[in-house]
Order: sequence, then C-alpha cells, then structure tokens
Amino acid sequence: MSAAALVLVLASAFLHAGWNALVAGAEDTHATAAVAMLTGVAVFALPAALTWRVEAEAWPYIGGSAVLELAYFALLAAVYARADYSFAYPVARGAAPVIVLIISIVALGADLSALAVIGILAVTGGVLLVRGVGDDTPDALSVGLALAVGACIAGYTLVDDHGVEHAAPIPYFVLVLGLSAIPYALVIGPQRLRAATDRRSLPAGAGMAAAYILVLAALERAPAAPVAALRESSVLLAGAGGGRRRLVGSALVALGIAAVVFG
Repeated sequence: MSAAALVLVLASAFLHAGWNALVAGAEDTHATAAVAMLTGVAVFALPAALTWRVEAEAWPYIGGSAVLELAYFALLAAVYARADYSFAYPVARGAAPVIVLIISIVALGADLSALAVIGILAVTGGVLLVRGVGDDTPDALSVGLALAVGACIAGYTLVDDHGVEHAAPIPYFVLVLGLSAIPYALVIGPQRLRAATDRRSLPAGAGMAAAYILVLAALERAPAAPVAALRESSVLLAGAGGGRRRLVGSALVALGIAAVVFG
C-alpha cells in the first residue's frame, strides 16, 4: 500500500469515529443520521459540480452503493438506539474487513500476499479484543444488528472499489449519499428532521462526508481488503475496553496495519 493511501485511510478512520460518536449520542439517532446525510450532500454539492466526472459505467455501482448505504444508516441508527456506542461500533467495524477479505479472495480473485491477509486478520482480532465480550454484551438483536451493519460496510466497500474506477470521488459520494438520504429523510419526516438539526448533526454530516470521500480516494490507490482493514483502526478511538486487553488489542491492530502496509 502506498503512503498516500495509508494517510487517506487513517484520516478517514479518525473522522469516522468522530461522526459515529456524535450520532450515537443523539436522542433521535434516525433523525440525526438523516440530517447528517443531507448535510454531507449539501456541503459537497458545489465541489462535486466543479470536479464532475461520472461515466455511464458508474451508475450501476452508484445505485448499488446507495441501496447499501440506506440499509447501513437505518441499521446503524437502530443499533445505536439499542446498544452503547462502545459495543456497536467495534463489532460492526470488526466484522467488515473479514467479509471483504473473504469475498475479495473467493469471489473476486484478489491477489493479496500472505502477509497482507495475516495483517487483515490481526486488525480484526485486535478490534474485537479491544471491545471484548463480557457480561455487558447486549441482547442477541443488538448483536445481529451490529453484524448486519458490518455486512453493509463490506458490501458498499466492494461496490465503491469498482465505482471509483468510473467516477471522481466527490461526485460519486454526492450521488450515492443523495440517493440514500432522500428516501431516508422522507420516512423520518420534516418535524423530526427539524428537531434533530443541531450542533450534533451538522458537524456529524461534515465529518461523514469527508471520511467517505477520503476512503474513496484511498480505494483509487489500493485494493478494497487492505483499505477495509485499516479503516478499522478507528475503533481505537471509540473508547471501548480497557486495561491489558485494550493494550494487547491495540498492539495487534498496529502490527496488523504494518503487515498490510508492507504486505
């Protein structure tokens, strides 16, 4: 992986942890997520127009990613309404790179070195170790929702990996998020959207947009599986776990990142 791709992914991870924390702490997580999505589209609408490049081949990927993004945000808001951020975020993010890795190798024939594969698995193991599984683990539905979020992350990561071959990152992002935000906002309704428009949802939207665009730029420069794994370093910022377990998990993530970069 190039140094540019590494910097883009790690910057995206930092922003991703931040906007998720803002949405997770909201009173109405669904409405806050919808306002954040609309904010992200509005902030980058003009840059999208100025950098417009969307080939005809991009539209199937834009449509597919929009469907997966809509499912992702609906499931994410649902799990944040039921379970603590320190549980939901690491589990969802930890599941995604393994799914991406399996599909990349088995279905897409990705050419990844053994060291890179070991690194991806180490990152995932470290993420789950940071979270840990204890007596405070939520109910089965919350676990299922978090894993479903992880599956959506894996899905749109793989779709976007091909989509950015046919479109510039910013217009691609605006189209994908716009197509998913509009139906989501219509379901939420104007009253709840107005109530959720505050100091939490607006910066969450800007952070969400920047994080997504950065990872799209990284996907232009590196394969999907390593990018998906390195994004999960954001879990180290989620405040989950503690003590020796967190230290060991963080070390595993760091070693895994090194293996992915040099693999």
